[in-house]
Amino acid sequence: MTPDEQSIRALVATWLAASEKGDVDTVLSLIADDAVFLLPGQPVMGKAEFAEKSRPKRGQDAPHIEATSDIQEIQVVGEWAFMRTRLTVTVTPAGGEPITRNGHTLTILRKQHGKWLLARDANLLA
Repeated sequence: MTPDEQSIRALVATWLAASEKGDVDTVLSLIADDAVFLLPGQPVMGKAEFAEKSRPKRGQDAPHIEATSDIQEIQVVGEWAFMRTRLTVTVTPAGGEPITRNGHTLTILRKQHGKWLLARDANLLA
């Protein structure tokens, strides 16, 4: 495994751990400022909207998030990489019932200042 692939796998592990802890700031630190998220049936979302949706509304508790990511492929080409995964996410709203989604993702990463960041993400969770 190359150092770049190890770094990308570490990014995924950090993202999953931070999501479970509700550490939005750590998750946001893994995303490029010009990132684009593609979700089924939703308009394209940028980092600012992702940040807004990730933070609990005033007076509400944050949902609990559990996720597993099965990385199926990582390809690195210079300062760019893509990753294909099988992702399962369970979100339990405060006082609510868990909602589980799973499916494939295709993520494009860009190396900036020696650090891999999520640049584009196509999420096909259903």
